[in-house]
Amino acid sequence: MHQTRSEMPKTWPVPRKGTKYIAVASHNKATGIPLLILLRDILKIAKKRKEVEKIIRDGKIKVNGKIARDDRFALGLLDILEVDGKSYKLVLENKKFRLEETKDKEKITKIIGKKILNKNKVQINLNDGRNIISKEKLKVGDSLAINFEGKISRIIELKENSKVIVISGSHIGEEGKVENIDRKKKTAEIKTQKEKINLDLKRVMAV
Repeated sequence: MHQTRSEMPKTWPVPRKGTKYIAVASHNKATGIPLLILLRDILKIAKKRKEVEKIIRDGKIKVNGKIARDDRFALGLLDILEVDGKSYKLVLENKKFRLEETKDKEKITKIIGKKILNKNKVQINLNDGRNIISKEKLKVGDSLAINFEGKISRIIELKENSKVIVISGSHIGEEGKVENIDRKKKTAEIKTQKEKINLDLKRVMAV
């Protein structure tokens, strides 16, 4: 599937002028960016789609520690891309996606729901689409750092003085510190480098 350049998300750091059509992400179409765009247009490790497809087919690309199989697979905020012996974290800068080199071996993701399966096990729903089973006492709204083996390496609470990143809305990608949380209104006052903003708790993720 394809979309016109004028239809692609504004977060993609790709010129709006050029070939008429551009690839569509396989999922997370509004908030993700396809591997094809990252490898060809940003990292420029290939010039044509067929070259990207071969690199992926040869098992040379990993996302969050797992081998990628589809050039339209969408990476989201803070996903880790491994290629050519280097690792890159997908971040937002000035509301545009950017890859920054990293040594991280874990992906931070937010708990958006949970379901009790039995006395000892709880299904945790994460904002990157994953579901995990855990015996840990975890709260919706907190974040998890999950290593590339799929195990929880850290629990990051969303509380006052927590470092956070905005994951949706007009302030997406901005980082700051929680100054106050109103649990009744489910909002947080965040101090960024530029200003103080009040946001719905759903829009921020503790990092």
